[in-house]
Amino acid sequence: MSDGGQRSHGPLGTVLVIIPTYDEAENIGPIVGRVRAAVPEAHILVADDNSPDGTGKLADELAADDDHVHVLHRKGKEGLGAAYLAGFAWGLERGYGVIVEMDADGSHQPEELPRLLTALAGADLVLGSRWVPGGRVVNWPKSREFLSRGGSTYSRLMLDVPIRDVTGGYRAFRRETLEGLGLDEVASAGYCFQVDLARRAVAKGFHVVEVPITFVEREFGDSKMSKDIVVEALWRVTQWGIRTRTAKLTGKGGKQGRGSGRGRGASGGGGA
Repeated sequence: MSDGGQRSHGPLGTVLVIIPTYDEAENIGPIVGRVRAAVPEAHILVADDNSPDGTGKLADELAADDDHVHVLHRKGKEGLGAAYLAGFAWGLERGYGVIVEMDADGSHQPEELPRLLTALAGADLVLGSRWVPGGRVVNWPKSREFLSRGGSTYSRLMLDVPIRDVTGGYRAFRRETLEGLGLDEVASAGYCFQVDLARRAVAKGFHVVEVPITFVEREFGDSKMSKDIVVEALWRVTQWGIRTRTAKLTGKGGKQGRGSGRGRGASGGGGA
């Protein structure tokens, strides 16, 4: 089924941007406003995990004033992966053609979303990448950058995926891609959720493209990163890597299909 990444792609359809929130009261208004300005035709789904600071109520107020804004109220904090899976299901049920992952804290700049959508015209999944030429991070301590770069490098080598920024969370999926990833089998809840989706996309043969982004550290609120999240990611990636290598050694690894993920991104962004 390989076509070297040259498979034709249909129209994108309506875009849904999923913004998971937990205690993002200071950020939700500005980020929604920036998305609406950057891609006016896009819809937004705020997936709120019953934030104690009232983020969900603020999101309801935004939705009441704008028919492009929607809110998914969840019972409690269950992790980033669970919030996105709920958002994916919501969007797929309502027929959206493109579903985007975006943080609420402004680290993923909405003004760069048009670049991801342009690249998606010729791809199945587009990753906003900090670690390809042209990508960068702003206001990060060296320790955080080392952790992120190291996590992506370890994941890329262990899982043999040709992606530079495996852990990044600024992504645009075609609906057909999400439908083909086996989302009902995804169990990771923390930030390794992003690694899980990336490895599944490559293994399924979807054409994955990386485009450079500028990742900006949040100004308000607290980061959700923790030691437990890092440990979970390390453990799961190691498990997946062992399985991948064992399958290859025993001849059960199979071939990757449509495109290897080595396509070049828009605006000069290199694939892995």
